[in-house]
Amino acid sequence: MSEALLGFQHRYQSGTTPGSPTLLLLHGTGGNEEDLLPLGSMLAPEAGILSPRGKVLEGGMSRFFRRLAEGVFDVQDLRARTTELAAFVAAAARHYRFDPARVYAAGFSNGANMAASLLLLSPATLAGAILFRAMVPLVPDTPPDLSGTPVLLSNGSEDSIVPRENAERLAELLRGSGADITHLWQPGGHELTRRDVAAAHGWFSRVVLTDGANGGF
Repeated sequence: MSEALLGFQHRYQSGTTPGSPTLLLLHGTGGNEEDLLPLGSMLAPEAGILSPRGKVLEGGMSRFFRRLAEGVFDVQDLRARTTELAAFVAAAARHYRFDPARVYAAGFSNGANMAASLLLLSPATLAGAILFRAMVPLVPDTPPDLSGTPVLLSNGSEDSIVPRENAERLAELLRGSGADITHLWQPGGHELTRRDVAAAHGWFSRVVLTDGANGGF
């Protein structure tokens, strides 16, 4: 069930084995806590799932932070929302008793930008991230220590919303903070595709799961 606990409407599903990682699923604009549940199952069926709904409304559509225009973010609001989401993840770990050191974000579009902001402003919140169609959310005042943090970026080669140079700048920003970056370019635009999911499943199995691939995509 979707629960309005800990400050966010959200869904939680426990992992299938003790010590399983937890996927923090962050939807795109207009989505909700249900949207990416199938994605979580395809990425890592054994992982726990924590899927909150963004609390900002734009024309009735849920988002994780405000924007002033397409690609122009309200940085003050982004900083505050990032702090709020980090506190939610920590509270959820205590409430549901999952390992806070084994949380990996998987976000699409607005959710991917929020995940990138968590990496940059609250690096202890995430052990790694999968960012589908992300762009630079902000440049932190002080670079975070992301030493060895695995991050997959999957961008569309024909994306009209996220320019190639912006996606590459995000990869360099994270790499410059020590993150272990894998950056993929997929054919297509700003949509999430089966090719994205298949590549992310393989990456997560290789990089995160200690016993390698766990079931085919």
